[in-house]
Amino acid sequence: MTIKGPLISGTFIERPNRFITLVNINGKIVRSHLPDPGRLKELLIPGVEVLLRPASNLLKRKTKYSTVMVRYEGKLISLVSTLPNQFVMESITNNILPMFNNYKIIRPEIPYGNHRFDFLLNDYEDSTFYLEVKSVTYVKNGLAQFPDAITSRGTRHVGALAKLTQSGIKTGILFVCQRDDPISFAPMWDRDPTFSNALFEASKIGVNIWCISTKVTETEMTFKEEIPVNLEPPTSD
Repeated sequence: MTIKGPLISGTFIERPNRFITLVNINGKIVRSHLPDPGRLKELLIPGVEVLLRPASNLLKRKTKYSTVMVRYEGKLISLVSTLPNQFVMESITNNILPMFNNYKIIRPEIPYGNHRFDFLLNDYEDSTFYLEVKSVTYVKNGLAQFPDAITSRGTRHVGALAKLTQSGIKTGILFVCQRDDPISFAPMWDRDPTFSNALFEASKIGVNIWCISTKVTETEMTFKEEIPVNLEPPTSD
């Protein structure tokens, strides 16, 4: 998938709130919108290189830039939490993701009761499939984890998918790592045990759980591979 450019290199200074970063561009300090409200403390370290995209419509913006990538240990990591949805839509349409080769997208942003899921899919037998996509940026020692901050909304989504599965409808959650270095995935039990347990219980009911890694450059995001998922609660010593 093509990533819109051009991108401008800068040096991260600080993050005064969830949605704003201060960045040094050639000696000038600018305020830049951060399109990922996650914790990101492991990535946004003062002094790291970040890539900014100039705003296309300044009349509707409070900032002139968006902070869309960070270079961490030599690798580019996307900081746009909505990018995985765009990537998944294009990838399913073009039969790039092996777990969805038999599916087509019927509609994005599909409402169901009090919830809204990312995609409604159909397979060749006309079976309905509700899909939720989650963005992952946290990786430590090859282990990708989600969420990096408490997500009550995510927990509600998992519970709603579990109820759909119990009613006989196919459902799934696809975790998209916006980086290429993870080798496995697990929920982050220490940060959000409620979400992690909901995910574990949903998988036992039959909600499909996948995780994929991607290769990110300044100009594109591409599918790398599906990685193993371990949803089991951590054992106490």
